[in-house]
Formats: sequence, C-alpha cells, structure tokens
Amino acid sequence: MSDLATTPTDLDSALDRYRVELTGYCYRMLGSSFDAEDAVQDTYIRAWRSFEKFEGRSSLRSWLYRIATNVCLDLLNAGNKRARPMDLSAPQHQASAVLNERPEVTWLEPVPDGRVLPQSADPAEMALAKESVRLAFVAALQHLPAKQRAVLILREVLAWKADEVATLLETTVASVNSALQRARATLAAHGIRDSDPADPLDADQAKLLEQYLSAFEAYDISRLTALLHEDAVLSMPPFDLWLRGHEDIAAWHLNQGIGCKGSRLVPTTANGMPAFGQYRPAASGKGHTPWALQVLEISDGKIVGLNAFLDTARWFPLFGLPEQLDEAYEVEQGA
Repeated sequence: MSDLATTPTDLDSALDRYRVELTGYCYRMLGSSFDAEDAVQDTYIRAWRSFEKFEGRSSLRSWLYRIATNVCLDLLNAGNKRARPMDLSAPQHQASAVLNERPEVTWLEPVPDGRVLPQSADPAEMALAKESVRLAFVAALQHLPAKQRAVLILREVLAWKADEVATLLETTVASVNSALQRARATLAAHGIRDSDPADPLDADQAKLLEQYLSAFEAYDISRLTALLHEDAVLSMPPFDLWLRGHEDIAAWHLNQGIGCKGSRLVPTTANGMPAFGQYRPAASGKGHTPWALQVLEISDGKIVGLNAFLDTARWFPLFGLPEQLDEAYEVEQGA
C-alpha cells in the first residue's frame, strides 16, 4: 500500500499500520505504557480532524510522527517525568528499610514487547529497537529536555535524517545537530548500565532463567543470589525503596519479603527483556494470586536488575497474565 492516504479508508489502514511504531515512539518519549497508548489515540483523533488539510506535502508517516511529537511535547510541558527508584534516592539497607509509596505518575512503567516493537526481518533493526525500550535506556531519556529527547529518538533510534527531523520540529539542521550532541552528552554523564540482548534468548541466558525460576519457586535464596551480579539492584515500584548487593537482597527476601515464599512464576517479556508474572500463595491456601511483574536485566551471564512492579491490577491485564493461578492451572503446568 502506498504511504499516501487519499481517503478515510486509506487513513484507517495507515493508522493500523503505524500503531505499534508510534506507540513505541510515544513510550520512549513519555516513559509510560498507558500514557503512550493515550498519546497515540490522541494522535489519531487529531489526524482525523485535520485530514482534509493533509495535502501530501510529506509522507503520511512523517505527518503522523509530527502530530505524535506535538502530543508528547504537550504532555511533557505539563511536567510529566517518569523515574525509577534508583533515580530518586540512595539505596537503603534491609535492616532499616522503609517502604514509602509514591504516586503512580512518578514511575517509569514497563511495557509489553508486542505493543512497542514492530516486527522486522532485519536482526540489527530488531536489536536496536529492543535496546531502545530497555528500562535503563528509557529512564535515561527522562533526564533530557523534551525536544532533545525527540531529536535523539528520531535520529539515533529511528534513523531519521537531520533535515527530516528539522522539518518535523520546524527548526534548522544546525539546531537538530546541536540538540543531538547535548542529548548524547547528558546520557553519557548519567551512564546507562549495560544489559545483554535477551530476545531471542541464547543458550546461556535460557539456562540462567531456568535456574532463576527454579531457585525462586523453591525459595532457595542462597541459590538465587548466586545468580545475581555482586552489585545487582532490587526495586519495587510504587515504593521508592531499592536495595543493592547480595547481602541486602538476600536479607530482604528472608525477612520483609518472606511472604513471597511458595510463589509461582509465569514467563513473559517486557521492554525487550525477560519477565515473569509472580503469584504468591493465596490467603485461602488454594492457588496463587498476583503479586508482581518481575522484569529482569541480565549482563555477562548474571542478573543485574530485579524490577518488581507491584501494581498487578494494572500490569497483569496489560501483559495478558492470568488473574490467578488455580490448582488446575498448576497441575497442568506441572507445578
């Protein structure tokens, strides 16, 4: 199909075709999976309202990106900025850890891969797309002013040319190049912790995840911490608490986190990384109920990040995870 939409039917088809990549763009800009969905919906409403004025002077894709960028800039100018616990405070120690809950709008949110990663036959393109939705990368983007964020995503992630970005932002090529250099310097200053590509998993990563699942479900904390990097980090939004290192992470699981003993894990993916839906034993003693969406970061054969998102009423439906694990499900899965 041509990129030029001349009828409402063409526009409908085009909007469907670009939904995933536009959602990915808005997610990188906003750091929220739900805000990204809303931004794309707003983009489509604006596109419909102004379709009669679209005269094909640019490609339909460029036109939609311009609208989406304006939607995101409006939201960011209103003060929306997402963070991870590690961006807001120093690590605590388990013995004196305090659970302080912050509002939902504070937190960088996970996102299902299928919502933001268009399928591509080019492995290099897919690897770049997954790298650019990692939690660490999207968190780093939140430190950039809104227009620098747009420039960096368009130039370095989506591979737009400088003159194309200048046209979209109604500025000059020199301004785009300057913004890109400042954005790169800011990201370098903040540092982005490396994590290995994990989709598809290689044999070592698959083994590591099998070992993690086995150790967690057995609640063998010694075996679990052996899979962690020495300065691995555990975070648990919506609480701003975060812990670093084997000793504190192990102690947390054996003290404040002991309610996780007996949990079951259901594999999924998020942000181009391996993830699990975690279900704790139900209070009734029958089956398991949702507790957290765990998103794992892996580097050099070890787990460097354990991100437990606790608002399961929001995350489990988004990720298509079961509302609960009953006894029949566990028998079927061989639990």
